[in-house]
Amino acid sequence: IKDIKDIKDIKDIKKEEEFYHGMFPKRQLWQPHKEYPLWDANWDGLQPPPLDNRDEERRRQRHVRKEGITRHVVMIRHGQYDEREKDDAKRILTPLGREQADLTGRRLKEMMEHILDQDCVTNTDGIEENGNDENGNGNRKPTLKPKTPLTPVVVKVMYVSNMARAKETADIIGRHLPIDTMRAAPDALLNEGRPCHTIPAGSGKASPNSIAKTDEGHLRIEEAFRKYFHRAEFVEEEGNTTATATAPTTAPTSDDQTDAGAGHDKETNPTNKHVFEIYVCHANVIRYFTCRALQLPPEAWLRFCNLNCSLTYLTIRPTGTVSCRMFGDIGHLPYHKSTFSMHHGYNW
Repeated sequence: IKDIKDIKDIKDIKKEEEFYHGMFPKRQLWQPHKEYPLWDANWDGLQPPPLDNRDEERRRQRHVRKEGITRHVVMIRHGQYDEREKDDAKRILTPLGREQADLTGRRLKEMMEHILDQDCVTNTDGIEENGNDENGNGNRKPTLKPKTPLTPVVVKVMYVSNMARAKETADIIGRHLPIDTMRAAPDALLNEGRPCHTIPAGSGKASPNSIAKTDEGHLRIEEAFRKYFHRAEFVEEEGNTTATATAPTTAPTSDDQTDAGAGHDKETNPTNKHVFEIYVCHANVIRYFTCRALQLPPEAWLRFCNLNCSLTYLTIRPTGTVSCRMFGDIGHLPYHKSTFSMHHGYNW
């Protein structure tokens, strides 16, 4: 599938169609715009056309890298929930799932705070803290100084799917976020689903039901990817290579949420070149988004495993490059509180 408009209506699926290596309809195989492993620099449609003057083009690229906004996308899988219920409204978090969400909120709070631990010191002269150098010589004490304080993280907005378990997780996490963090209205595009087929295919040839679910799920989840994943747009004035950095084009839509930080002076804000966003959603969605953002075959999504309340953290640079800083990180959860759905720990 190369574009949303290429997806056929589920009712129009033909009984006899070409299958990809006997696994699933070939039309449902993702077709990249550039052959793997080449990188598509214009993956989000926001790559400006090159300038005729090569020196001016290089100057513009340097300016974009220096002055553009980096988007920090932190995706969180919901906490453990009661899978025995069929009605989504009743599929709420278990007591352990609520603990997981609370610990995740505390982890994010720690990430956001401006921390200076006076007990953390840096050795500045190559002398170990026992007074010896790397060769074991010397008796004098090392010169120590406090480590440079960490730059605070400012979360711009938290997005959430429209499913009960994700909304409850977001509510608990939100208790730990600054009061001026914007909260977007729940978005059903972020709901769980089947984003595409998987390779390896498991049971072999896809069933008609699996084909239909893939058509339906892919259409929606791919739309969500294109809505939320893109570089922060750089607007250029006509006839001028100087660009102006703009905030991400995706904005919160909650009717009862206002931008408490709207009056802040962005020119004097040291963090104005880094925008952090939180997405509380689902395992399949996060795995698919990660593959698509890194331009990996999305059919590989099931090869990844992200536990409940794990963090997956991607950066999107103003030049359009994407990197993964974390995937499925659960460093904030002790072993006995780690789960993948109803599976506890790692021995499953």
